[in-house]
Amino acid sequence: MRHSKRRHVLGVSGPHRSAMMGNLAVALITHGRIETTLSKAKALRPFIEKVITLAKKAAKANDAARKLHFRRLAISRVRDKQAVAKLFDEMVSEFENRPGGYTRIYKLGQRVGDAAEMALIELIDGNDEGYEKPKKKAAKKAAKKKSAKKKAAKKKAAKKKVAKKADDAEEAPAEAAEAPAEEAPAAEETPAEEKKED
Repeated sequence: MRHSKRRHVLGVSGPHRSAMMGNLAVALITHGRIETTLSKAKALRPFIEKVITLAKKAAKANDAARKLHFRRLAISRVRDKQAVAKLFDEMVSEFENRPGGYTRIYKLGQRVGDAAEMALIELIDGNDEGYEKPKKKAAKKAAKKKSAKKKAAKKKAAKKKVAKKADDAEEAPAEAAEAPAEEAPAAEETPAEEKKED
């Protein structure tokens, strides 16, 4: 039974798959980035990260025999002595401070011929802190706060205008009501005076 044996099969036999992973790893170490299918890139990621971890262990080892042992383990997986030498001698210093995640995968879309999902896999530099997605979220939150403050200020201004109009409306009818009240007694006095004169 094959319970709990999850791995990237890629539709090929075991020896074919290990040879393919070795060749992809050599290309990635040599060039720094390669374009391949998304499924192969996802299968290559754990493979190459384990090889890089072997290089880091060899760099930290004090005993020459341990260093040679880790190098031979890497050669048994990658099967290219020049690529392993480049990784162990030149590139390992870039990954010393990084605890893991030595590769990054970019999705490129579909290939024209067979519509296979393509991807670009690259080795991450030691100083690379990654993309700045969290900063964008913070900027979005700040923008939302600004817009919320502006909306609140507009609502306050609108409430003040409504209150001011209501106060003006209350004062205006009172003035209008007062004006006819003053004129009415004057009109009443005039006919009464005329009667007295008669």
